[in-house]
Amino acid sequence: MMKYTLQILFFLTLLTDTQAQQKNPLENKIVITNHDQQTKAYSDGNGELQVNVSPKDLLKFKAAGMVRYSDFGAKGDGRTDDIDAIAATHTFANQNGLLVKADAGATYYIGGKERTAIIQTNTDFGTANFIIDDTDVKNRNAPVFTISSSLKSFKLKTITSLKKNQTKIDVPLPGPCLITATDTNVKQYIRFGLNQNNGSSKTDIFLVDKNGKVDMKAPIIWDFDQITDITALPIDEKELKITGGSFTTIANKEESKYNYYNRNIAIRRSNVLIVELKHYIKEEGEHGAPYGGFINIGECAYVTVKNTLLTGHLAYNTIGSAGKPVTMGTYDLSVNRAVNISFINCSQTNNIDDSKYWGILGSNFCKNLLYDGCILSRFDAHQGVANATIRNSTLGHMGINAIGSGTLTIENSTVRSRSFVNLRSDYGSTWQGELIIRNCKFIPAAGKPVSASIISGANTGQHDFGYTCYMPEPIIIENFKIDDSKYPENYKGAAIFANFNPEMKDSIYQEKFPYVKTKEVILKNIITTSKKPLRISDNLFMFRDVAIKTH
Repeated sequence: MMKYTLQILFFLTLLTDTQAQQKNPLENKIVITNHDQQTKAYSDGNGELQVNVSPKDLLKFKAAGMVRYSDFGAKGDGRTDDIDAIAATHTFANQNGLLVKADAGATYYIGGKERTAIIQTNTDFGTANFIIDDTDVKNRNAPVFTISSSLKSFKLKTITSLKKNQTKIDVPLPGPCLITATDTNVKQYIRFGLNQNNGSSKTDIFLVDKNGKVDMKAPIIWDFDQITDITALPIDEKELKITGGSFTTIANKEESKYNYYNRNIAIRRSNVLIVELKHYIKEEGEHGAPYGGFINIGECAYVTVKNTLLTGHLAYNTIGSAGKPVTMGTYDLSVNRAVNISFINCSQTNNIDDSKYWGILGSNFCKNLLYDGCILSRFDAHQGVANATIRNSTLGHMGINAIGSGTLTIENSTVRSRSFVNLRSDYGSTWQGELIIRNCKFIPAAGKPVSASIISGANTGQHDFGYTCYMPEPIIIENFKIDDSKYPENYKGAAIFANFNPEMKDSIYQEKFPYVKTKEVILKNIITTSKKPLRISDNLFMFRDVAIKTH
């Protein structure tokens, strides 16, 4: 008899802007045996998953190089809970390096049991359907699938400080790694507004090669005088591919409070490709808890989601931390502490202009985010992104929201929100770097009569966000069309900047925490349907020193 015990430890990071940034370890124990009995999977009385693989089947599976869910007892009838068979299949495949294939046309029901299937090998969900029933869930923080690495993270105890744009760290490494550094003594992103909070610990993530050389395409963006934790996670060199699958979430019916559901596909491995996946949502009622992203990417690098169909969640109201009603952020895509993440040719089932549904993406502490060929309701960087690119895409009612640094590039895209770019006011409307807009079209509020502004945000200069706040420098806008054919009475024409601080009317106003303003805007070939000329802002005093250069 051969007996293997697989102890799987993974960490779930709460990703959305209103959730606490912490890690909750969830532990699943699966025991695999090779008795000369039927191949099957079953739970014992303690919740441990027992898996037996007959010697004959063991040879058959290895010879085929693949295994199916039905091999471990999955019914695929849409009624029987198949999560134990699914988890068993992946555990066996992980141990033996086998491809996992769902059975063509099967419908796998997944109930509220606390069981996570760990994916470490290529998986083809194919034409199978997965029903994820969230109406009675034992642990809302337990993912349905976690894509994980067999490589283990480790601490870098000899690194005690870091400098912005540092090019190398002096430490031996087994290969390329994703480095995460934290200083719990310093708080940043001290949020302002209805969801106010005391901020997050200073955090940075960056890539290094085996010699400790920093990838300067994702540079260190903060000075760390001290470090309370620094971890290296080796990057898998071989791509792991997840293909196909149609997933339907039966929405939870909980009270509308910030109790995020993370019944999802959690990606915690670098170098992953997800292709042609579909996610639907049904039975959303009058109330419900929000979701932390069905595709939930965290603590990894080089992840691409391609040709994938998603669904925006119905947005519910609750009472925020300031004691006033707020609409809860709820996501189908979530990215946290991740580098080089791409969404290519992705779209959603809902109308991207329908404000009943919350914006599809939320992200924190990321570098190099990309939308290419996407039709989605929102791009959003909450607690900062270093470098972001949106091209060949259409953004709906929630538009482009970002704070961060580096270069924000928007090309060949259409935005249908109230502003073309919104610099999030709850984090100081800061972008320390360039804003480049080329060959784009702006349809303010999807054609509703509004006073349009290309760049919106707000900063009174009276709140400490934990960092100096900047406006983009420079701002370059080329070949830009504003469809403001429908406009309100007394419309003066579209503005480059919204009124970021209505109280700043003259030099008497003093900023306690000065907001660094844009010095130069470069304009080339700007067309407005209304024929009204582009203005600087309603607040001429605040932007009095901005140089407008036209070509």
